[in-house]
Amino acid sequence: MTLEAIQVVIPARDERETIGHVIGLLRRQGLDRIRVVDNGSSDDTAAIARQLGAEVISEPRPGYGRACWAGCLNLDPAVQWLMFCDGDGGDPIEELPRFLALLPDHDLLLGDRTATAVGRASLTPLQQGGNRLATTLITLGWGFRYRDMGPLRLVRRRAFAAMALRDRGYGWTLEMQVRAGELGLRIREVPISQRPRLAGVSKISGRWGASLQAGWVILTTLGRLWLRRWR
Repeated sequence: MTLEAIQVVIPARDERETIGHVIGLLRRQGLDRIRVVDNGSSDDTAAIARQLGAEVISEPRPGYGRACWAGCLNLDPAVQWLMFCDGDGGDPIEELPRFLALLPDHDLLLGDRTATAVGRASLTPLQQGGNRLATTLITLGWGFRYRDMGPLRLVRRRAFAAMALRDRGYGWTLEMQVRAGELGLRIREVPISQRPRLAGVSKISGRWGASLQAGWVILTTLGRLWLRRWR
């Protein structure tokens, strides 16, 4: 498989200080199919990404999952894998070769921030609590275990289609991991050395109001998925 078979999707809102850095890291790894989904930025995130040769898609309606979904539409037939990463510069794109080596034998590869000392240090107490809540509830409800719910992930295109994801908010990553388990996909969590965001302001971590809302999203998303499973 060539790197041309990987479509990178970067949901971004107000990441003008970091989006160029992320695109540069991806280019250095040989990735050219780069889509930046501008999720209602009030700065020039989209203009910077466009100047650097990335494909820019506008999705002004707020929602992490909605932005990710927009980046997955109208794919080139040659695309076999979707890669998701954040636009804040925290994802260790330079560690991508370890993911690429695992692609042939897996359907979903997830960056595990909790498996390295550097990665754990990058997580705020609120992020750590949200992780524990989500992974514990998935284990109780479905019987399979995850360590992390991080943003860096690669999913095989046909597996992504089979998931039929419905969530368009912050429950997107949760639903993807639950559906992957339900479908019996070949899943692996890959230890990564996550960094704190390089600049800008997080949309959730470090903000109590948004973090409490994220906790509610975890509960309601998993509750909805559990009910759907038993129906």
